[in-house]
Amino acid sequence: MSDTPYGYYDFGDPDEYDTPDYGGLSASETLKKYWGYDGFRPMQAEIIESVLGGHDTIGLLPTGGGKSITFQVPALMLPGITIVVTPLVSLMKDQVDNLKWRRVPAACLYMGMTRHQAEYAYERCRQGKVKLLYVAPERLERDSFIGQLARWDISLIVVDEAHCISQWGYDFRPSYLRIAALRERKPGVPVLALTASATPEVVTDIALRLEMKHHKLFTLSFTRDNISFLVRHTDRKYVKLLQILGSVGGSGIVYVRSRKRTVEIADSLVKSGISASAYHAGLDIETKAERQDSWHSGQTRIMVATTAFGMGIDKADVRLVVHYDLPSTLEEYYQEAGRAGRDGRPSVAVLLADNRDKASLARRLTEAFPSKDFIRHVYDEICRFVALPMGEGFGALFEFDPAVMCVRYHMQPRLVMSAIGFLDRAGYFNFIEELETRSRVMIRLQRDELYDVELEPRQEELMHHLLRNYPGLFADYVFVDEVRIAIALGCKPDDVYKMLVALRREHIIYYVPRTSTPYIYFTANRTESSRLTFPREIYELRQQKAKERIEAMKSFAYDDDHCRVATMLKYFGEDVPAGYACGKCDVCRSRRSAAFDAAWFEPWFFDVLEQYHQFALSDLDRVLPRFADEAAAHIRELVKQGKLKNNDGIISKC
Repeated sequence: MSDTPYGYYDFGDPDEYDTPDYGGLSASETLKKYWGYDGFRPMQAEIIESVLGGHDTIGLLPTGGGKSITFQVPALMLPGITIVVTPLVSLMKDQVDNLKWRRVPAACLYMGMTRHQAEYAYERCRQGKVKLLYVAPERLERDSFIGQLARWDISLIVVDEAHCISQWGYDFRPSYLRIAALRERKPGVPVLALTASATPEVVTDIALRLEMKHHKLFTLSFTRDNISFLVRHTDRKYVKLLQILGSVGGSGIVYVRSRKRTVEIADSLVKSGISASAYHAGLDIETKAERQDSWHSGQTRIMVATTAFGMGIDKADVRLVVHYDLPSTLEEYYQEAGRAGRDGRPSVAVLLADNRDKASLARRLTEAFPSKDFIRHVYDEICRFVALPMGEGFGALFEFDPAVMCVRYHMQPRLVMSAIGFLDRAGYFNFIEELETRSRVMIRLQRDELYDVELEPRQEELMHHLLRNYPGLFADYVFVDEVRIAIALGCKPDDVYKMLVALRREHIIYYVPRTSTPYIYFTANRTESSRLTFPREIYELRQQKAKERIEAMKSFAYDDDHCRVATMLKYFGEDVPAGYACGKCDVCRSRRSAAFDAAWFEPWFFDVLEQYHQFALSDLDRVLPRFADEAAAHIRELVKQGKLKNNDGIISKC
């Protein structure tokens, strides 16, 4: 990937992508040509066929199910632009980067871009030089933007993380409701809504909010056959964590609910001889990237993280996910636990629970629903913090760090964040958390003045590199990548950073380093807080739904009479036969220890053969010491039925 004048994500593609010709390829041919895959994963082809047929479509694919392929492939086959609405700015950048690497022209638009960046992306779309445009939902708040989209040749609208459009979704985003306005402007364009976790109620609401009349629904079972879901009740969680890490090999994630605890547990693991690192939203961008790369490459075995380490984590060989603290919802738990075993190999998801966690869940509910008077107070304090006068603010964007405000005004962070969520949902502003701004440079001097400046040899080498590889430096800010520059110059990124800072101090360049800054975007003028209203569906009804979700989480964690997977499948609306047993969760394992269960054994044994291709009967005494005889008898019966073959005690599939 070569550097481009205005940055890889936002300012278009190399010239050879300007007039793409996809040659009338079929879906499978497109998949092979641009992704190199020989076939689709389950349900991908069906969703693509529905979309290409012009049908509104809802796809429920579990975490790791390959949702992006279901819209990226048709985007290349359809004549116009595919609009992808997604709330995950970092993920949209990764996907755009990946698409361009595959020679697919893509761009993205999100709050925090400069006007010049946005205009360049707009122009490429108007010229038909973009096939996929990723859009942050906050952009949809602008009528002018909706009007702009309406003038383009749009072939498909994709709503990623579609549960965000539902009032009953666990992560409702009011700006998603504006997608309906886009549908009004483009009534003939099909909509594809995708999510990894949604209850039947949420699916119905998604269709309603997106004004789908005769949509097609495609859903994969929420079952992850290769994951063993285990709950361990213990008052000594760290001791149990060490035992688990000692018994399950490979890469893993440990999820906790506080930034402080990520550091504490990671440090303790390192002292115990386990390679581990901490990850949370408060880290700077370089540290996040460094730790994530170390974990991805296998240099770091365990990542101890908050939910900031989440969407877009694409590591197939995660063998273990441990929840040190209970999540608030089964949706959240399923998403995070589902990051294990994306390569299809046996993996483990462990939830650690003690009696104090029940009280913690109740406390979270209280913190999640502060009083309406407190929410109004937070609104006033935010306006004071950003110095917003009464009656002004519509369309204004401010850097806004809630943590700084909480310290300055002596407020409780968790309650403040909950209040911000309600103000966001009620439509008074959009809070955009941890928006990444890339490094950028502009030369302050005129070109002839630059030749008269005396620089140190390394600084001169750096300036020559910038001038050769980043055109436009004299006219405007240009995005730069310190890591790429360091590789080209044969030094460390920190050395490049220090040289750029030194050149800025000498007034030779303007240099704005990378930052990760929360923003607040006002969708309405400031008003008297006493006039703020919170509809029943935003506050009271959501509070009731939150109680139901917490009770479902408690049931999953503390009800030891039912299969864990059965509990989860019922929650997500799947039909579960009476007496269903996954055979792998801790409840099923405890039952299995009391008596041989042929209904469990047979699918388990075929899974083993799928992974290892053969199995020695002599190993039954070691693998199933209590039921070796019963298992051997069942295998012999399967051989008689022609389902297996026995070659001198070595069992394989027919």
